[in-house]
Amino acid sequence: MSDFRNALTLPSASTIGPFIPQPMYKPHTTSDRRRYVDEVELDRPIYFWMENPTECGISLSDALHSRVRRLVDREQLVFEGRGPSVSIRLEWPGYRQWSRQIPTKDFRTPPGPITKAKLAKNVAKCVQRFINERHNQGLLEDESDSRWRVCRSDSGDNLIKLEDLILVSMHHVSMGSWQPQLRLARPLAL
Repeated sequence: MSDFRNALTLPSASTIGPFIPQPMYKPHTTSDRRRYVDEVELDRPIYFWMENPTECGISLSDALHSRVRRLVDREQLVFEGRGPSVSIRLEWPGYRQWSRQIPTKDFRTPPGPITKAKLAKNVAKCVQRFINERHNQGLLEDESDSRWRVCRSDSGDNLIKLEDLILVSMHHVSMGSWQPQLRLARPLAL
């Protein structure tokens, strides 16, 4: 699959927004692709299903503020048997590749794997940081589609804010890297 747009079909496409069109992350060199993708067994995607009503994806704003009561399997442990952290990678259209580390362990004694709810919160923090860092930057290329520009929540711009984003799933894209599949909660502005 070349990008995440085809990974999941959601009903009623006219009432929800499109997926953020991110190409899947790939290491830059052939040897790194072989070592970190081709020669390792990548985990299955992690999906974020909500109930009452049933829908795929959790609002990043809800995840950030721990409003996870509707998240199915919110206490399910993720990243069991993994190292202390993983990289979260974004390939946002019009911006440079971006990544940040998140912990895979909680702060209990002894440390254990984080839950699906905590993963959603950590991803929301990453996306918020990406938006805050990119807020005042122009798009990388002049021909980039300006409808994908991001801005902070306190901005009055009609650009993409954290509150506009839904975390649908996480994809294991290389040995230590995961990439979120995100969509807009609203149709894309024309």
